[in-house]
Amino acid sequence: MAKALGMIETRGLIASIVAADAMVKAADVRLIKKEKVDAGLVAVLVEGDVGAVQAAVDAGKYAAAKAGVLVSAHVIPRPDDGVGVILAEQPKKDQEILKTNKKDTKEKSISSKVDSTQEEPPSN
Repeated sequence: MAKALGMIETRGLIASIVAADAMVKAADVRLIKKEKVDAGLVAVLVEGDVGAVQAAVDAGKYAAAKAGVLVSAHVIPRPDDGVGVILAEQPKKDQEILKTNKKDTKEKSISSKVDSTQEEPPSN
């Protein structure tokens, strides 16, 4: 994990994109994640040196508030390594969707093969 983690949460995608753009332009930070939370909330996370992340979050807060709705912003200096593990995990809901999509694709493939091998009886 970097020396600091900066987070901005907005209502709506456009405000989050504007905030992310302002953050990476304002300081030497790296955009690490965009997370769609729920009900139109979007969180954007950056990492870098403490001073750079603080400057980036300040710029992002201003830009997000100007473009839409800023819900929350926070900087965590020197986050524990466990925080990085949590951020790297894929949400269970996304994992279930991926598994379901793979299963559906296999079932459709099998059923189409079975349908193509069966012939319909002639009609009189």
